[in-house]
Amino acid sequence: MIGRLENELGNITIDPDVLAKYAGNVATGCFGVVGMAAVSVRDGLVHLLKKESLTKGVKVQISADNHLSFALHIIVSYGVSIHAVVDILTSSIKQQIEDFSGMPVDRINVFVDGVRVID
Repeated sequence: MIGRLENELGNITIDPDVLAKYAGNVATGCFGVVGMAAVSVRDGLVHLLKKESLTKGVKVQISADNHLSFALHIIVSYGVSIHAVVDILTSSIKQQIEDFSGMPVDRINVFVDGVRVID
């Protein structure tokens, strides 16, 4: 489903891929997040996504009343508090997506798919 907003000048439509890319950029900018993850169906391994593939680690759902839900698959840095990283991540995503799109974020599910040692 595509997000639709109306104002006095006309209609605005927002593709879910735009929201996914924006959320992926916000997520990778958060402390403790190494990057977005994708799980290979073939071998079950978790892969760190490159910057141009961020949308594969983010799933966006838009309800009929234009409320957003996100599922984020991330890889965190070794030694950080996962709870703290997820708290920062969810508050950043909620605030920045709502400011960016004008659509309310109802739910953000975070899946920590891996841990990486960073030098």
